[in-house]
Amino acid sequence: MTEFNWSELDTRAVNMGKVLSADAVEHAGHGHPGSAISLQPITYTLYQHFIKHDPADPKWPGRDRFVLSGGHASLSQYIQLYYAGYLNIDDIKNFRGGDESRTPGHPEYGLTPGLEITTGPLGQGLASAVGFAYGQRYQRGLLDPDAPAGTSPFDHKVWVVCGEGDVEEGVSAEACSLAGNQKLGNLTVIFDANHIQIEGETQIAFAEDILKRYEAYGWYTDEVSFIQPDGSYKEDTEALAAALHKAEQVTDRPHFIKVDTLIAWPTPGKVNDPSTHGALLGAKAIADLKNLLGFDPEQTFQVDEEALTHAREVAQRGKEAHEEWNKRYEAWRANNPDKAALYDRIKAGKLPEGFDKAIDDLEATYEVGKEVATRAASGAVLNAIAPVMPELWGGSADLGGANLTDIDGATSFAPEEYATSQHPKAGPYGRQMHFGVREFAMGAITNGILLDSDTRPFSGTFFQFADYERGAVRLAALMEIPNLYVWTHDSVGLGQDGPTHQPVEHLAAYRAIPNLEVVRPADEYETAEAYRYFFEKDNTLPTAMVLSRQVLPTLAETAALAKDGVKKGAYILKDSEGTPDVIIMATGSEVQVALEAATTLEGKGVKARVVSMPSMEWFEQQDQAYRDSVLPPTVFARVSVEAGLAQPWHKYLGTFGKAVSVETFGLQGEGLHNLKTLGINAEHVVEAAGESIEAASVMK
Repeated sequence: MTEFNWSELDTRAVNMGKVLSADAVEHAGHGHPGSAISLQPITYTLYQHFIKHDPADPKWPGRDRFVLSGGHASLSQYIQLYYAGYLNIDDIKNFRGGDESRTPGHPEYGLTPGLEITTGPLGQGLASAVGFAYGQRYQRGLLDPDAPAGTSPFDHKVWVVCGEGDVEEGVSAEACSLAGNQKLGNLTVIFDANHIQIEGETQIAFAEDILKRYEAYGWYTDEVSFIQPDGSYKEDTEALAAALHKAEQVTDRPHFIKVDTLIAWPTPGKVNDPSTHGALLGAKAIADLKNLLGFDPEQTFQVDEEALTHAREVAQRGKEAHEEWNKRYEAWRANNPDKAALYDRIKAGKLPEGFDKAIDDLEATYEVGKEVATRAASGAVLNAIAPVMPELWGGSADLGGANLTDIDGATSFAPEEYATSQHPKAGPYGRQMHFGVREFAMGAITNGILLDSDTRPFSGTFFQFADYERGAVRLAALMEIPNLYVWTHDSVGLGQDGPTHQPVEHLAAYRAIPNLEVVRPADEYETAEAYRYFFEKDNTLPTAMVLSRQVLPTLAETAALAKDGVKKGAYILKDSEGTPDVIIMATGSEVQVALEAATTLEGKGVKARVVSMPSMEWFEQQDQAYRDSVLPPTVFARVSVEAGLAQPWHKYLGTFGKAVSVETFGLQGEGLHNLKTLGINAEHVVEAAGESIEAASVMK
């Protein structure tokens, strides 16, 4: 915190921010003016006095991170970015201005300098901020674990502004419970309690004592009210600063500061009006606001140059903080050459020496014909690369023993006193995460880890439960960050847990998310090669490893071909002489079924090609010549076989193809029996091949 002095120029800067916010929404013709206006003194106080940042270097590693969880109030942040010099006045004028705008309606990662995350739907910003705090702590432990608190170049704070909608969403409850459990003392949340949401006053749906809730989570709590005891309103930034400074002295708990505000204050006729959440204020209200605050009602986007110059002094303070950090950083590098080399490598996104060898050595232990579930193969790969990749860490939503996401011998990421008989080693820098039954928070937290740190998290759950995580998966895909999902128990083949646990529509649903790469390997070799390519490939898209519970044979064909084939998304696993009569395409546990069917067809004189397609997304990234070599356009007879909806396959099946799929919910009973009952077997594939060949004969 800088020394807190509040002057008339600060008040004028805040008032200018209110007027600019009103003008920006009105000029755009749509937006959310109310919170953007009433939040100005809060965000101004944070950016001017608490958040450590350098506008000359928005990605400075030593910066604090700020997350505006209520992204609809984006102007409350954009104004501060303008004041600091990240943005210019034209950016404010171009609010919600389309493709050319750096100031979209909601914050978008990678578009606006100084912005850390796409917060998206309410709740996820706050939940991901918990992940930011996770990432900071683990990276510090990796690189500078012994430095006294507050002295390491890898110490920074995470600041959040949220509102009622954020704390009403369940994902924030999941994540904030974990934050308290983890004692994340570098996380501070300011709760803008304006008691208004789209449907009006919040008490109709949200009347609880929120401070008691967060106290129960294990957070430090405090309250500042801009609404005075006599009913008047004072934007008491001194009280806010004092509360934040007091909170900073508490280092063993996250901080939740409730600030009671009135939405749209002081806009005449609009204060505390629910319409200001998402509707234009109108020309009269804006003119009245400008008159009240000393601005010309005839001007739009009027800049108080003196107040702006004053606010821009924050850039110099940021430069000085950066220079001071550089000294600590260079001293750290000099004293820790091995750690510095590790930091240089992970920051550059390079893999360690020994990565390929670790996978090669693991593959050398595979035995063709041995039956191994791909979830087990996945766990073996993670444990093979973990010793050479200290930046790799992860865990599961209470399913570590089932997802096989535990890292052998790893210390758990948790306070030491929370160690258990099952997990006897715990510490603040442990690499084994435990999310409890909190899938959505797990996805949001790992997003935050990726955005805050240079480490590589992974997380696991059953494929069926990935639906609880879907919102966070979608944001990872939107932001194009390399989150790694380990989703096991991938089909009706999981068996006795019944149809509630058996994913059917999930492969189709997740393949439908742009930028998400879905991989369903057939056996040990394909699993190992899928992990190899995920870490080696140039793009940074999130990837889902979709894995079997049931054991699958390790195939001779993949032993010979997977290393080159898997990274192409689809490859010829078994071929016939000359042009095939039919192409059988399969993924995962159904590849063995396709091979068996091809052998049967061969005995009947039918030339069948088997294509393993572990990732449709990776296949689509190949050039047309390669795709045509695998799936020749002149071969019209095709069969897909996969224990899920056929929907994603139609683009490959064409007019005459036949799908062997599961188009209903699963069954109660043993897994292999379920697969057979639902037609996922070689006999059905042979039958479908015959039907497709007959249908395609009209093209000859």
